[in-house]
Amino acid sequence: MDTSRGDDGDAKLAALEAELARLGRVVVAFSGGADSAFLAAVAHRTLGSEGAAAVTAVSPSLAGDEARECEQLAREWGLRWTPVETDEMARAAYRANDLDRCYHCKAELMDVVGPLAASAGATVVLGVNVDDLGDHRPGQRAAAEAGAEFPLVTAGFTKADVREMSRRIGLRTWDKPAAACLASRVPYGEEVTVAVLSRVERAEAALRRLGFAQVRVRHYDHTARIEVELDHLATVVARRDEVVDAVRAAGYRYVTLDLEGFRSGNLNPG
Repeated sequence: MDTSRGDDGDAKLAALEAELARLGRVVVAFSGGADSAFLAAVAHRTLGSEGAAAVTAVSPSLAGDEARECEQLAREWGLRWTPVETDEMARAAYRANDLDRCYHCKAELMDVVGPLAASAGATVVLGVNVDDLGDHRPGQRAAAEAGAEFPLVTAGFTKADVREMSRRIGLRTWDKPAAACLASRVPYGEEVTVAVLSRVERAEAALRRLGFAQVRVRHYDHTARIEVELDHLATVVARRDEVVDAVRAAGYRYVTLDLEGFRSGNLNPG
């Protein structure tokens, strides 16, 4: 029997717990996704409610369903959790949506959460994993510049490690579909507005109600480009009328299906 995977996971979990213990007091930027949920749960288990807090940044770029999920998870797991409002939309550089949009978003997060952590003698920690380091993620740079730490990276966790260890310690987020801020649906160079984010959110929520859990609606003015997992492409076509009606009800005129399927971050350069 090959136990190397289990042993490796246990070693990484021990390394994560040691890193959190070294930091002493942390504030987890908690978006409700698999990575930040795992980090929040382990931080709570390692440091207790006094040493670990979770904060969710609430803004138009966070889908309402995700905000409600954060609150529900915090209740289930007994996290010391606080929602805070961020206002990245007030930043012209964020709205301009150039290749550094995520930098300005994370800078806003750190401007809001950083002082809260500092007042408690805590460090802001993000659920960045090793696999994230190879993607175009300028937000990581902004967070690091403002003093945030990435304990999952220090402990060597990949995306697969996070999901496997989440499953092993009983977190229901272990198989949660990948999520990202709503602004990631807008091609670089097109202005990010509250109206656009709201339209994307409504369209994706309608498609999830139809049973498409892993879905993206990429925004191109009046056109929606839908991404689902490859084995769901035929289902979208078979349910074409329902899908079209759902997306048009959100405000789109044209509804298209991407035959390459779901790809996280596919609007990123390179």
